[in-house]
Order: sequence, then C-alpha cells, then structure tokens
Amino acid sequence: MAKMISTLRMELRPATRELLRAVIESDEALGELLGVSVAEGWTEFGKAPFEYMLNVLTSDENQDGWVNYFPILKSGNQLIGSGGFKGGPNDEGWVEIGYEIAPAFRNSGLATEFAMSLIDIALEHPEVTGICAHTLAEENASCAVLRKCSFEKVSELIDDEDGAIWRWEWQGN
Repeated sequence: MAKMISTLRMELRPATRELLRAVIESDEALGELLGVSVAEGWTEFGKAPFEYMLNVLTSDENQDGWVNYFPILKSGNQLIGSGGFKGGPNDEGWVEIGYEIAPAFRNSGLATEFAMSLIDIALEHPEVTGICAHTLAEENASCAVLRKCSFEKVSELIDDEDGAIWRWEWQGN
C-alpha cells in the first residue's frame, strides 16, 4: 500500500479506490473523506482521469502508489491539486509524471515541490530507469517547473487529443 508523503508545505495522500470514488461523486464527498477543504479549481481535467485511475487500481493492485496523489496544503488543511504517475514502470523502466495546482496557489513553488516529490517516489523503486513528462508544445509554467526539476525537453510529438506536445526527460543527479 502506498504511503503518505510529507513535504515542506504539503502532505501527499495516495489515491485509494475509496478516494477516487469520492472524486467521481463530488468535491464535497472528497473533502469530507480527506477531512480537508477543497480549493476551487483543484483539478482542471474533470472526472475522466479519476475514472481511469479507479479502473487501473481496481484491475491491477500492483498499480497502488503509481496513479494519483492528492496534495494537501499543511497550512489551511486544503486540497490544492492532483498529480502522480500514468502507471507503474513500463517494460523499459520509464514512468511518466503529471501534476496540477489550483490557480490560487500557482507561482509559489508548490508545483515544483510536488513534482520533486514525485521524482523521489519514483527513484525509491530500483526498477525505474527513467522519468518523463509531457507538456503542450509552448512555453508555459509547466515547462518552468520541469526545468527546475532537472528535466530537459527531448522531442516534439503529435498527440491524438492535444496536438503538438513536448516530451521531457529527467536528467537528474
């Protein structure tokens, strides 16, 4: 079972089937289950990714800890975003991270703190040989976060849903 991670300013609570069902039900249900208030705009992607994650966790218990974490701001006890992995390591040992922070909490280093924690989580697993991320193919805040976390842009791809995207790979220590 995945463990809660504590950072300087956040607690990262791992997704469980129960928490993912609460996300799908409502923000109120999620807040009540987590025992927190829920920031406006904590997720911009709707319920579909959480339905996908619930399906992944339900069908493969080995994915525990490899889907989502809920960042709870310690000061204020508030859910401020979402993020994690697209799943466990692939056959080559790569994992992909993704993260989001509610608009009111952006530009404060929280996304970088969150992304760094995801890197740390991945590196605890010896089977992980690489970490990647994808952004839209334009300079934006996510690109800045990835650079701060020692990622380098390595290619541009065409995604069926998003069009042009950039692939970033962690070039860490």
